[in-house]
Amino acid sequence: MHAPLPPGGCFDGTRHLFAVRVYFEDTDLSGVVYHANYLRWFERARSDMLRSAGIDQRGAHDAGNGAYAVTDMTLRYIAPARLDDAVLLVSRVIAVTPATCRLAQEAWRDDQLLCTATLRVAFVAPTGRPRRQPPAWVDAFRALIDADLSPIPSDQGPNT
Repeated sequence: MHAPLPPGGCFDGTRHLFAVRVYFEDTDLSGVVYHANYLRWFERARSDMLRSAGIDQRGAHDAGNGAYAVTDMTLRYIAPARLDDAVLLVSRVIAVTPATCRLAQEAWRDDQLLCTATLRVAFVAPTGRPRRQPPAWVDAFRALIDADLSPIPSDQGPNT
């Protein structure tokens, strides 16, 4: 038997695209996606973006080098996602320093913007203290910096 691979995203230029389906477990009693699930989806999309960019988070963690920690995040809820919706998560790198990375993420249903997130992640040692990212990772992030730092206009959608 050949088992299917888990879902994965892909890069479209510097934007990373990751699709999710809204399942019953993602919704509240009204059938609307529970707000905290956007955090989970954005985390999955970021993890897949890093993996696709060649950043081995697990290898760094297992070697005792450190891990990423979200140091701040702002979310803006615009429209609800509902049961069975296909949601596209768009992740972009907007800035990088030796120890941190700033990202912008958006959740879309077709051409409708549902939720946005802006965040900073810091690379931290196993002790929790900030430390520099591996130089190859900084280079990978710099190659992904989106030259257009403005949000995607909500009337254009992620695929235009």
